[in-house]
Formats: sequence, C-alpha cells, structure tokens
Amino acid sequence: MTPRKAVPMSIGKKFAHKAEAVKGSIKKTAGRLTGSRRLRAEGRADRFKGNLKQAGAKVKDAVRH
Repeated sequence: MTPRKAVPMSIGKKFAHKAEAVKGSIKKTAGRLTGSRRLRAEGRADRFKGNLKQAGAKVKDAVRH
C-alpha cells in the first residue's frame, strides 16, 4: 500500500475562517456602537469561532508536513 500524500488546507477554507473572524469583529464593534449586548455577544462568538478554526487549520497543516 502506498502512503497518501497530505494535502494542505485549501486557500478558500483559510479565507473563509479569516472572514468569519473579521465578521465577528465588525459585529462586536457595531454592537458596541449601538449599545446592543446581543450583537456584541454574537460578534465575540463569531470571532472566537473563526480564530479557533484558523488555529485548527494551522495545527492540521503542521502535523501533515
């Protein structure tokens, strides 16, 4: 059996994770400006999820290489 060659995370997925983090930052700022606690909380959650996905992708790429 031949070993499989590892394929790094696609650029599109990396971009999507970064976009999610940026979207969260924008939501958080909008919530702060409007005084909406719900919007600020959503922004923090989106930013956290995006950053977590980015970190996971980096770990996957590091393990594969």
